[in-house]
Amino acid sequence: MRARRLKNEINVVPYIDVMLVLLVIFMVTAPMMQTGTVDLPSVGAANAPPENPLRVEVTAEGSFRLGDAEGSRPVDREALIAALKAEREKNPNVAVLVAGDKSARYEAVLKALDEIKALDFQRVGLETLRP
Repeated sequence: MRARRLKNEINVVPYIDVMLVLLVIFMVTAPMMQTGTVDLPSVGAANAPPENPLRVEVTAEGSFRLGDAEGSRPVDREALIAALKAEREKNPNVAVLVAGDKSARYEAVLKALDEIKALDFQRVGLETLRP
């Protein structure tokens, strides 16, 4: 009797048939798929920017600068809190803008926002420092 030899090949013809059937199914069903729609919110009229806001700048090193219409000056955390309290005493509706340098740590900007919110300012905004 002859010894049977093992066949070491994979028959890929059935796999090709299955792939072609799947391709036809996807080609037929793709045009029938309904595309989803996204309802975007509408935009109303923009508010006017605040007049003479206080600017709290966070530099790249994480230090603070307090600015107003006249200019800005470097301050430490305690001086920043004292200046914000004094300004709030003079004008309770003053707006505060927090401006962070693009290379400043996010943590430093959040600390500035926390200090401002702790002083109960109602009008707080964010802006970016321009180079």
